[in-house]
Amino acid sequence: MSVTSEEINYLIFRYLQESGFVHTGFAFQNESHIHKSEFRNANVQPGALVSVLQKGLLYMDLELHVNEDGSERECTGPVMLIGPHRCDKQVKKPKREEIISRGSKRDRKEGKRSQRQQQEQQNQDREKRARIDQEEDRDEDQMMDTDQVEDISVNTEVKVILASDAITLKGHTADVFVCSWNPTSPALLASGSGDATARIWQIPTNGDEALSEPIVLKHLPALTDINRDVTTMDWNSSGTLLATGFYDGQARIWTQRGQLRHLMSQHRGPIFALKWNKKGNYILTGSLDHTTIVWDTTTGEAKQQHEFHKGAVLDVDWLDNTTFATSSSDGKVYVCKVGNAEPLKVFEGHRDEVNAIRWDPLGELLASCSDDKTAKVWSLAQDECLFDLTAHTDAVYDMTWAPRESSSKDPRMLATASFDTSVRLWDANNGACLRVLSRHIEAVYTVAFNPTGTHLATGSPDHTINIWRVQDGALVKTYQGEGGIFEVDWNSTGDKLAACVANGTVRALCTCAGDYS
Repeated sequence: MSVTSEEINYLIFRYLQESGFVHTGFAFQNESHIHKSEFRNANVQPGALVSVLQKGLLYMDLELHVNEDGSERECTGPVMLIGPHRCDKQVKKPKREEIISRGSKRDRKEGKRSQRQQQEQQNQDREKRARIDQEEDRDEDQMMDTDQVEDISVNTEVKVILASDAITLKGHTADVFVCSWNPTSPALLASGSGDATARIWQIPTNGDEALSEPIVLKHLPALTDINRDVTTMDWNSSGTLLATGFYDGQARIWTQRGQLRHLMSQHRGPIFALKWNKKGNYILTGSLDHTTIVWDTTTGEAKQQHEFHKGAVLDVDWLDNTTFATSSSDGKVYVCKVGNAEPLKVFEGHRDEVNAIRWDPLGELLASCSDDKTAKVWSLAQDECLFDLTAHTDAVYDMTWAPRESSSKDPRMLATASFDTSVRLWDANNGACLRVLSRHIEAVYTVAFNPTGTHLATGSPDHTINIWRVQDGALVKTYQGEGGIFEVDWNSTGDKLAACVANGTVRALCTCAGDYS
């Protein structure tokens, strides 16, 4: 085995070119005489230098943690390219309840669902009777209040999305549970899986166009890592860069062509949440290590790390380019500002872990949802929540705001998805429940409005994707898949809906934007 300086110089030159350092690359080419090298026309894969360095880190990892007798020393501390390595003591194996609250997003969902299914089995007969009574009550009582809202989708003809209107994206070798459409290229879709890869797919725009091979973004976990989940992902607002969070605690920035721009390592636990700010100069990450980090996307370096939470950080969201909110398994929500050492606001009131937080489209209200079966609406103008949304009967796992213009007279609408099998639509101006959408037969994991806010998509481990008309709560379209649905996401034009499936595939559904009658 040998490595020459010419080979190293060529890989450095290619890295400079791929990263956009045109002038630096030109100067390096002339000073190192790459243009005269035998390797000048070598066929090298994009990101080759970073790939080699990552593989070297894997070897260093083994070298540091293999004992003389061949046994492996357990360590949770990351091995970094620069700086000394410090072994962290392996924590004792957590109890099942701890796995649910501290594991990957998928583990937490599945664990919570398992608990719920056990409870359902114990009370199945009673719940069936209650459901029958509820349906009878709906026919007799037409009053629309927070606890009882008529589901008028019962009498609406539902169109089934056919297999011919669904593109199946195959290639992942484990469950796929995160996906994100490019905000400026409506046919470009990214997906993340438990196989240690993310993929960028070019979705055909018509039936005659062939599906091209995806760009595979390899995350190269340590050989000792059992969990290989790409846990979260987000495109920047211009759609030129994709950020991914991984179970190894590292965040990565990729180009559309799959070139690794930055590898960002400082967290000491899995990354659960990741978001770009609108300007694109910062990325915010939240981790199991109880911290959030603001990253400078130009350099890939950590600008600021906050250690306010006493539990895993489960979600993050930007209010503007410098102000953001974070939520945690400790039941608290913090509002912080880049550069400030102390939080601007602490919202307390949830009695269990806070699964998600979202600023409303106008940037005036913050919504949070929790395992305590509630969602809450907050304002920076006061410490107590504006509205406590308490109608769900099980954990509220996901939520989203409807798109809204400042001049609109429509209700400021919030959708919440719960493990009680229902989705509720709320008017955030007064805290009233407007609709109850209850056609799923298992927990609802994910909910998403289309770009115009006229329709809502929901996904569940019952293998079903439902599309609802917001105006009257009618179920207008449904798709039956071959595995549980972890996440749904609309593209920017609203004519396609992506879904992450537990069988290792991604489905891109043609929703035919105008066909909802």
